[in-house]
Amino acid sequence: MKRRDFFIKTGVLLGSAPLLPVINSSRIAAQTVIQKSGKPVVISSANGLRAAEKAMDLVKEGSDALDAVIAGVNIIEDDPNDHSVGYGGLPNEDGVVELDSCCMHGPTHNAGAVAALRNIKNPSKVARLVLERTDHVLLVGEGALRFARAHGFKEDNLLTDKARKIWLNWKESLSKDDDWFSPEDADKDIKNIIKTTGTITCCALDRNGNISGVTTTSGLSFKIPGRVGDSPIIGAGLYVDNEYGACGSTGRGEENLKNLSCFLAVEFMRMGDLPEEACLKVCRRIADHAKLRSLLKEDGKPNFNVSFYAINKKGQYGAASIYGPRKFVVHDGSKNQLLQAAYLYKK
Repeated sequence: MKRRDFFIKTGVLLGSAPLLPVINSSRIAAQTVIQKSGKPVVISSANGLRAAEKAMDLVKEGSDALDAVIAGVNIIEDDPNDHSVGYGGLPNEDGVVELDSCCMHGPTHNAGAVAALRNIKNPSKVARLVLERTDHVLLVGEGALRFARAHGFKEDNLLTDKARKIWLNWKESLSKDDDWFSPEDADKDIKNIIKTTGTITCCALDRNGNISGVTTTSGLSFKIPGRVGDSPIIGAGLYVDNEYGACGSTGRGEENLKNLSCFLAVEFMRMGDLPEEACLKVCRRIADHAKLRSLLKEDGKPNFNVSFYAINKKGQYGAASIYGPRKFVVHDGSKNQLLQAAYLYKK
């Protein structure tokens, strides 16, 4: 495909399956809203208020949804105070920040991704170039870094002073029998940060009725070097079907990999489920598949959390988690707000 062909906006409206009523449950937040055909919508995880605002501004100007969502998450990737994404993200167990991202363009059904990428602030931009400038979907590690360098990306030290202190506190607290001592005057906000699985995901329906999405993360904090979660894997951390909808995820990536969760959510929407209903069904599937003792609490429920954020072709949206209450972001073109997501179990 020629590069210029990627930017052609198709604007073709495809048929979609009939939608069913939302499940009657007190745990469902009932945040689904029907938009007029072509009216833009942006959905994101709770850390995406600024991302959704930026994405909607671009969509209103006529931008393709993929351009919009990537520009939106770049704001979070550049923020040193968000320790789960990009610059300032928490490092692996060796103190090295490794970033993962993927994106998917609805009209072309094309995708790009990078994993275990070091020294580059905006992995979502590199993932976009994999989509646009290669015949591949996923580049990893040193290969991904060389690809980024070839396209003029500047290398940076992504480990901020605060992230380094958080990592050192974790390392110094691992054992009382090693030779690492914790400083007695360590900041409380440093001591209180433990392992994180934070991520940002953002999906949008643009003015032409086309859908695209992006997910980006620094991954599980203090992970084994080279660990890759769901965020750069198409179908696990993100999936887009321009005929039916899109879904992105945050939370424990290993379980999304095992269940191909975002693909499953979109498939449920293809079969007629509303976005919120589809997200809840995926949460239930993951909970049912958690068989290992290490993944279960004493009551048999999962000891981890995952969250999903979905929109469909009609502009309906919804989100759900295994454990709640949790928030998610929706910009409907007139208002950018945090809303209550559905959930299976209360914390």
